[in-house]
Amino acid sequence: MKFAHLGDCHLGGWRQPELRALNFQYFQQAINYCLREKVEFVLITGDLFDSAYPPIDSLKEAFNEFRRLKEAKIPVFLIAGSHDYSASGKTFLDVLETSGFCKNVSIFEEKNEIIYLQPTIYKNFAIYGYPGRKSGMEVQDIARMKLQDSPGLFKVLMLHTAVRDAVGNLPIPAVEEKNLPPIDYLALSHLHIFYTKDNRAYSGPIFPNNISELEELQSGSFCVYNNGKIKREIISLKKVSSFTLEINDALNSTQQIISFLDKQDLLERIIILNLTGIIEKGKISDIDFNKIENFTRKKGAFSFLKSTTKLHHPDSEIVFEEAEANQIESLIIDQFISKNQSKFNNSINHLLKTLQIEQMDEEKSSIFEERLYDEIKKVISI
Repeated sequence: MKFAHLGDCHLGGWRQPELRALNFQYFQQAINYCLREKVEFVLITGDLFDSAYPPIDSLKEAFNEFRRLKEAKIPVFLIAGSHDYSASGKTFLDVLETSGFCKNVSIFEEKNEIIYLQPTIYKNFAIYGYPGRKSGMEVQDIARMKLQDSPGLFKVLMLHTAVRDAVGNLPIPAVEEKNLPPIDYLALSHLHIFYTKDNRAYSGPIFPNNISELEELQSGSFCVYNNGKIKREIISLKKVSSFTLEINDALNSTQQIISFLDKQDLLERIIILNLTGIIEKGKISDIDFNKIENFTRKKGAFSFLKSTTKLHHPDSEIVFEEAEANQIESLIIDQFISKNQSKFNNSINHLLKTLQIEQMDEEKSSIFEERLYDEIKKVISI
């Protein structure tokens, strides 16, 4: 009895083309393992894609991998995750299923406030599933679940959610273990961690999905269940090198950063540059990140990422007289304008309203960011 458990693949998720391609290569490595080891079947516990409407290139690549599994007669069972879930119930997972490449095992019906999960039977396995949803809304549903009986079969339950003993005291919606139905293997994803306890496991992401995950995890992973034992399989095609530099003078920091990186081994590595400190001269925009990235490329770096979240300007002293809460924003703007003369000052209020635009349901983050950026350009006429 040997099967593979993948989750949080997030195909098409990275904005950087080289990292989007690398993400797929990690997924491909997992499929290579499944083919080489001739696993009984493959479970994918949600977020196969980073969006319910993934880029066409990601779809084509995924279809090719599913075709390889189908030709090897290795079935794939999956559920939707919070990213590839659609409130309409229609996603590109349906296209994969209609093409005969996989089986969505989220089969259930609700009666008298109880959600009855129906099994997908494969050989001596009964495979159940329930999709992940936005904002952890599936947590309340899981407490109302019951499995349609399948006596004598090995029961697998696939969920895309947070389980309390895995998240500890974090203040997020999570399923209490006592509310889980009795099964033989609980295949989990959604938390981007590798975690096993008793008969339940989080597979970890196939590839880290953001800068902090790259720093923490360094690699991707998936699970293999082999005759009662759960093993983590590591996928590592590129090394990650993370550097932290303190910056005070933004006017001269570009060369400072380049001089530092020139002493490092960058060859074929994912480079993460974290900048910290209080800027006393210049501003963040004075740092020439394009020049820095081009330098890392010439040194053979595979990819360059930066983080400036811990880089700040000195806190300006703004003194308020007694004011109502709804006047504070206007006071801040007025005091800023009085100290900073700019042709853009007349656009501040319009710009603040523009920044309040909300992301639409099922709108990919990168698409939302581009839409927001376009609106901002209209306001400041660039």
